[in-house]
Amino acid sequence: MGEKKRLGREFIRYVLPSMLAFALSGIYSIADGFFVGNELGDSALTAINVAYPLTAFIQATGTGIGMGGAVLFTLAAASASPEGKRKYFGISLVLLALSGAALTALIFLVSPPVLRIFGAEGETLALAEEYMRFIALGSLFQVLGTGLTPFIRNMGGTVTAMSAMIAGFVTNIILDYLFVWVLPWGMTGAAVATVIGQAATFCVCLGYLVVKKQKPDFRFGGRAFRFAGKTLLLGLSPFGLAFSPNFMLIFVNFSASAVGGQFALNCFAPVSYAISVVLLLLQGVSDGCQPLVSREFGSGSARGARSVRNLAFAFALVVAAVCMAVMFAVRRDISKVFGASDEVAAEVGNILPLFIAGFLFVGFSRIATAYFYATGNTWRAYIVIYGEPLCLLVLLLILPNFMGITGTWLSVPLSQASLAVVAFLLVFLYDRGQRKMEKNISTAEKA
Repeated sequence: MGEKKRLGREFIRYVLPSMLAFALSGIYSIADGFFVGNELGDSALTAINVAYPLTAFIQATGTGIGMGGAVLFTLAAASASPEGKRKYFGISLVLLALSGAALTALIFLVSPPVLRIFGAEGETLALAEEYMRFIALGSLFQVLGTGLTPFIRNMGGTVTAMSAMIAGFVTNIILDYLFVWVLPWGMTGAAVATVIGQAATFCVCLGYLVVKKQKPDFRFGGRAFRFAGKTLLLGLSPFGLAFSPNFMLIFVNFSASAVGGQFALNCFAPVSYAISVVLLLLQGVSDGCQPLVSREFGSGSARGARSVRNLAFAFALVVAAVCMAVMFAVRRDISKVFGASDEVAAEVGNILPLFIAGFLFVGFSRIATAYFYATGNTWRAYIVIYGEPLCLLVLLLILPNFMGITGTWLSVPLSQASLAVVAFLLVFLYDRGQRKMEKNISTAEKA
């Protein structure tokens, strides 16, 4: 009982700051949408929504590398060879810096054609291209800000990680108001505000590392590619977990544009803003429990890791249920916050319940995925993470042909439900194998 109480207290200490940090990270795009939507109208609101997957790709790259390195950092710290943790910290910093520089060039090159593929055209395309030009310039800050946060959390600085996100969020809000409404710089102002906000997050993280004297080790002894390979391989899971809502955004935007035209695309923008906060809260639960799962598993306590995971399952389902109730209650008013037209607001009120139905399924699959990559079971995590967008894509190719735009909207919760079932089966089979192995070890020890 004492062990469960200890884990419960630690769980709350890690998860609540993580939830707030992830929720604030999602509000960057929502804040941009709020200011440009109210200033420039439906086209600007849709432009931010269409462009957001590119911004999210930059942030997910940082999250993937940072979380992959942070998991290995924690596993090494809890192992018999704790000195390896500083090398994983060092190689992660190298990878973050290189990816930030590479993404700057890549986003400049690919954003115009990619935005067209995502369904942007006319005024929406011009506004989205303007936004992404300046987002690309700040790729390094975005990658470092999101990549260092998992390390800060795993080093015990949960409050600092949360504070870093708050600093970025507050900076972004203030500058959005100044650059979009006061000056006004329009889409350029929103993008610049986002980049400076991420720079503020990075500065707080850097300050923590300096004050706590957390030094990386860049002496890899000819094993740099080995360390980098392990970090990137493990990082594919949190990268996918962070980016998976944007697979939905990309596929649904494309389907909505093809099936329902510009009006459907405009309607999906407020929906995606609304549900993104909930998805990020659930990701905050999953990422918040990861340090505890990795620590328990790394120290040889598979049972302790399962206890943390089960706490996370229960907590995520409660969060999902509360969010479903709140979102349903405000479904007819939420799009007006973003300056949407009356026609768009009315349709959003009709379709939003279809999307919130998937929150419970997402809560379960997010925790299952985090548990798998936190314990080094990457292939199970890959199945859940990358299976969901694949399932969504298949449904989007089928359902709209029979149900029109309703089929587009229904594809989202159906794909989430399907992968929750897959996640449940993977967890069940893995637990059965673990318990069987523990029983065999106990029998051998008694003999």
